[in-house]
Amino acid sequence: MIALGADHGGYEIKEAVKKYLEENGIEYKDFGTYSTDSVDYPRYAYPVAKAVSSKECELGILCCGTGIGISIAANKVKGIRAAVCTNEFCAEMTRRHNDANILCMGGRVIDSEMAVKLADIFLHTEFEGDRHINRLALIEKIENGEEI
Repeated sequence: MIALGADHGGYEIKEAVKKYLEENGIEYKDFGTYSTDSVDYPRYAYPVAKAVSSKECELGILCCGTGIGISIAANKVKGIRAAVCTNEFCAEMTRRHNDANILCMGGRVIDSEMAVKLADIFLHTEFEGDRHINRLALIEKIENGEEI
């Protein structure tokens, strides 16, 4: 199950990704927003991040105007590795090397077609493991307030 969320700036690309998920039989839970009316992105980042961190959802996709604000908010939830991506290479590498669990995109930065491409890459790329496992362990130590 994929957790989806957006503010007004990311609503249109979220809807494009939602259509892609439906067409490909991928289950999702849409945490809103449900229009282009102005809203505060942390109210959508938080439930998506909680759903991913609790394992209710395997991965998440969040959208706002740039992807930046919503990623900052999501990354405040323990266990979340939310990454802003604007191109195919970043969408692939954030999964391969960082095991990112939330893709963040900006509706004022990319169009719906690119958002769907990035979502497809993100959802179908596996974490490589190997040397990257140690790096994730260091990130976890930082998250827990430990020295590295």
